[in-house]
Amino acid sequence: MFKTIIVPTDGSKFAERAEDVAISIAKNFNGKLVVLHIIDEKLIYPYEVLEEEGKTILRKASKKAEEQDITADTVLIVGDPSHDMSKIVEKTGADLVVIGTHGKTGLEKFLMGSVAENAIKTVEVPVLLVK
Repeated sequence: MFKTIIVPTDGSKFAERAEDVAISIAKNFNGKLVVLHIIDEKLIYPYEVLEEEGKTILRKASKKAEEQDITADTVLIVGDPSHDMSKIVEKTGADLVVIGTHGKTGLEKFLMGSVAENAIKTVEVPVLLVK
């Protein structure tokens, strides 16, 4: 049923829960996992810092999947998290999006909440929200 599952992650506790759920679904359906981290093009931190943080988040999620014998591809891109999700889902061929309801603290928490909300509205495949 679900062969390719995409899980956007920012390393927050909600995203980590979403990763766990996505891994479990991939295992149950013998599916593949795509772990995605989007470097928000609007953030003002140096790119190198954001890139390294993204790579660390992706490595951690990928390792967690591999420990469960799940194949996990990682994708790190620069973009607008709340508007690029439908394009990414289409390009990866995902048939399910598993996303945390909130992200990190402060503005980032607000942004991830808007990412989840926008995914529900724009993505053409099922979206599973994880709290």
